[in-house]
Amino acid sequence: MEPGSRTTLASARRVIVKVGSALAIDQSSGTIRDSWLEMLARDIARLCVRGQDVVLVSSGAVAIGRHALGLGQRKLLKKDRQAAAAVGQMQLTRAHREIFARHRMTAAQVLLTLDDTTERRRMQNARATLTNLLTFRAIPVLNENDAIATSAASFGDNDHLAASVARLIGSDTLVLLSDVGGLYTADPHGDPDASLIKEVHEITPEIVRMAGGARSDYSAGGMVSKLAAARIAVASGCVTIIADGREAYPLSAIDAGKPCTWFHPSNAARVARKRRIGNTLRPNGVIVVDPAAAMQVRSGNSLCVGGVQSFDGDFSRGDAVIIRDVHGSEFARGLTIWSSAELRCVTRQHKEGARIASGLNRVVDRDDLAFTD
Repeated sequence: MEPGSRTTLASARRVIVKVGSALAIDQSSGTIRDSWLEMLARDIARLCVRGQDVVLVSSGAVAIGRHALGLGQRKLLKKDRQAAAAVGQMQLTRAHREIFARHRMTAAQVLLTLDDTTERRRMQNARATLTNLLTFRAIPVLNENDAIATSAASFGDNDHLAASVARLIGSDTLVLLSDVGGLYTADPHGDPDASLIKEVHEITPEIVRMAGGARSDYSAGGMVSKLAAARIAVASGCVTIIADGREAYPLSAIDAGKPCTWFHPSNAARVARKRRIGNTLRPNGVIVVDPAAAMQVRSGNSLCVGGVQSFDGDFSRGDAVIIRDVHGSEFARGLTIWSSAELRCVTRQHKEGARIASGLNRVVDRDDLAFTD
């Protein structure tokens, strides 16, 4: 395993979870699989308790709507697909709202088109909305706006959407839940000798040849689209996981070591990500750290709550911040795990002697730090 690789979700800061139609929807009836979504919601709640941001990308609107409109199993015309998406999205949104509410989480529906992640002004608006929702501890539930999207301005599948959003909001982990356990050397449904590839550090032509097309009538993608999404995500420094979503509590299964496929960014991608943090992103705040914390950060460690001496600015989760020592000299920049309002509360608790769980102790993760001196 290469340096910097990891095989657990515990150290992730911001996780994008993509769920396909075949997992969320009963294919024979077009109904939502409430019991499965309930288990996924519990998993997401557990990650949120650990202080991690979670965004859910959920397919299934078209699959629900085609049944509701009596469109059967035939290939849908564009206008019928758009109608099915409009009908199905209503039911899908209600299910997410009700299931997350049972776990005291607020779900927020956001429908995107390709232009929202490619046109500069719309990118800025989408990023601001999503990061603000995460600051409010809401769970953004994303889907493509299939009711109005045209083929020329479409993601094509939600794997692509999830990878684009991961890049847009600076996610460090993308989880693609599938009806297969990961990337295999051949189609495991047709070849009993196919073996799971657990680690991928470069998506080579040989890796691409191992992927097959979509098997489900309800799925727009397949392993090919997942590899394409992984390529987009790892290029921006984001770890990508393809895992079996049919597992009970699939995110917990990944944390427990259930075999799946991990795609790790190259060192060049990590360097490019840190360069972007250090040189490109506009900082929205300043954090002053004590000498011990400055030494720890310079040694390659994360910035923790105890090392924060003061801070200034109005910043949201995931915003870039300047890190200065007690002499006022900037030596690093990073993406903050906390908003300024949350950091104010956490630092006050720390100074009052309250115990802060280890998972909530970080202010800026070491993978989100770039030195500037």
